[in-house]
Amino acid sequence: MADMQLPVRTRVAALAGRMVAEVSRRAGAGGGSVIGGRVTLAIDPRALELMASGHQVALVSGTNGKTTTTRLLAAALATRGPVSSNSAGANLLPGLVSALSWEKPGAMVALEVDEGLLATAIGTIHPAVVVLLNLSRDQLDRIGEVRLHAEGWRRTLEKATGTSVAANVDDPLVVWAAGASQQVIWVGTGQRWRSDAAACPNCGSRIRWSAAPGDGTAVHWACTGCPLARPEPALWLDGDDLVCADGRRFPIRLRLPGWCNRANATMAAAGVVALGIDAGSAVGAMADVGAVSGRYEVVSVDDVSVRLLLAKNPAGWAETLDLIRPPPIPVVVGINARVADGRDPSWLWDVPFERLRGRLVVATGDRGRDLAVRLRYAEVEHTFMPTYREAVQAAGGAEVDLAANYTSFQDARTALAGHRQRPAGVLRG
Repeated sequence: MADMQLPVRTRVAALAGRMVAEVSRRAGAGGGSVIGGRVTLAIDPRALELMASGHQVALVSGTNGKTTTTRLLAAALATRGPVSSNSAGANLLPGLVSALSWEKPGAMVALEVDEGLLATAIGTIHPAVVVLLNLSRDQLDRIGEVRLHAEGWRRTLEKATGTSVAANVDDPLVVWAAGASQQVIWVGTGQRWRSDAAACPNCGSRIRWSAAPGDGTAVHWACTGCPLARPEPALWLDGDDLVCADGRRFPIRLRLPGWCNRANATMAAAGVVALGIDAGSAVGAMADVGAVSGRYEVVSVDDVSVRLLLAKNPAGWAETLDLIRPPPIPVVVGINARVADGRDPSWLWDVPFERLRGRLVVATGDRGRDLAVRLRYAEVEHTFMPTYREAVQAAGGAEVDLAANYTSFQDARTALAGHRQRPAGVLRG
């Protein structure tokens, strides 16, 4: 909705938020999206609902892949006109408000939403489509048990009769949550993390995984105690191609590396299909998306090429370890345990760091010594360095992959800022 169509209070609130955000950016205090959104909400608590009214809004949520999927979705929506998005990843209420404060008249809107906030966001924004990626353990001290989020999603989607859902058929928690919706596009991504879906969210019985009938590459799942089972997808990822149920295939050609990003592109394509945009044009528009908020960025530090990778929880680390280049290329791993990461780093023992055997791993970050203990038990050659630059130097290679969790990733980008950057995608997984 254009500013002049909004109530005076909302227009004033949005203007104040934009001004504060701009001051924050100029002062070097950050992007300003969070503080700007807080100011807007303080002046008008209904700002989010009112500013979203009149726009086609797509929400993206899940434990892993939100920021990248939202960026890909926004690129696809841009084939139809202007798009507003919280592309920097500010996915709580202030970030959503801030993104809408800068909206263009008539713009479509793509917003990533924290999984714990999704039910509130749906009830406030009334989106045209919600893209549900996955649910897995993440920051248990803040997020809590993932099944509680699935229950919240399910209750909300049952009431959201005007909202379509694009849902990942390879995550039983997502399928159960989306099953309450009246309008679902089922999407097959080939998700490989199953450790958080051993029990049925519907009845508590064991879920059995097996090869899909007639296809030795796909994986089928079904509850042993109730009818909950993997639905037949309308869109799915097959190698490097997006496949539609009508037989059409579209090659996915991304600058972003790895299976996980092809899966993100598949989910984004389903979201735009729900909005009436052709899958082929959507996938084509995603090809130019490079680094996403620093992910996959390559920087040069003392003539060492360092590729930056982000992972925040066991499921995300399992995929990130697949993106790390093979030995002998050394690896720097940074671990923090601040509020945004979750205070409890015991999740380190659920990550298969054994895959890093055969090369040197340099541990760093606030909890780098905890990581060093985990690496010792994984029988991985390692050392510890207190700073990111020292860690890169200690790695001793001309090329290094640096993988870190959330605040450690931000620390690494700040510590290595000012070094020459190469275009994203130069180094592939």
